Amino acid sequence: MYDVIIIGAGPAGLSAALWCDDLGLDTLVLEQADEVGGQLLWVYNAIPNYLGLDAASGRELRDRFVEHTADAEFDLWTGVQITAVDLVAKEVRLASGENLKTICIIIATGVHRRSLGVPGETEFAGHGIIESAARDRDQFAGKDVCVIGGGDAAAENALYLAEVCPTVTMVHRGKALGARREFTERIRDTHCMTVFTEARLLRILGDGRVEAVEVIRDHSARPFQMAVGGVLIRIGVEPNTKFFGESIDLDEMGYVVTDKNHETSIANVFAIGDVANRLSPTVSTATGSGATAAKIIARRLNSKQ
Repeated sequence: MYDVIIIGAGPAGLSAALWCDDLGLDTLVLEQADEVGGQLLWVYNAIPNYLGLDAASGRELRDRFVEHTADAEFDLWTGVQITAVDLVAKEVRLASGENLKTICIIIATGVHRRSLGVPGETEFAGHGIIESAARDRDQFAGKDVCVIGGGDAAAENALYLAEVCPTVTMVHRGKALGARREFTERIRDTHCMTVFTEARLLRILGDGRVEAVEVIRDHSARPFQMAVGGVLIRIGVEPNTKFFGESIDLDEMGYVVTDKNHETSIANVFAIGDVANRLSPTVSTATGSGATAAKIIARRLNSKQ
């Protein structure tokens, strides 16, 4: 029986674990991946705005977090496959057959990138699908590329690619890009960039590698094809809540609803980090929510002793 089981070992989960240990709580952290860090492992550009630490990449910041928590005494299991979570009974069942029990659960499962679900998206992974412009742009230098999406992430990646690619075409389903002004102004002034709004990607084409995309614009019934050597997809993210289903309250976008203490609609179940925060998904808010949840749990459990 643990005091706290934390599901997820990104910035929020690690912060909560560190605080739980500092507050004397018997804590277990479960992470599906083989290493901790969560979405930090997706970030290949610099992180200049986490107070007190200036990191060249998400992995570098993750490494600092791991170093900071190395002497903490919480249990950490990576490569864990969870098969079911009973939030009311506070039980977590693993594929290994173990049934773990706890007093409190902290959900720190984060988000995953949304996929288009179009033909070619899965088939060409690693063969022309660009994971990150900051990481992969030298590999695509000299090639025409297509970026799907219109938000900050899509715009920032497109601008990175425009530094080394002859043409960068953005395809966005909305009437205008949703990226912030500093990005849209740079896109407007970059001669090699074209933006198709009110447009959708229908399929990705090629023979072993990406060679073209098929696009349709809303005002036209006829799709057209463009020759490209790479495709980058940034159409937002979705919260990782599949294990929780209808057992807790979710908002219209599927994010966990919490109160000011980060407690969910079920007593002693908390949700922290991006899985419960679609308005300001940052490392700073994630680590702060982890600290808050841990302090509330410690106060509650200590008052019962």
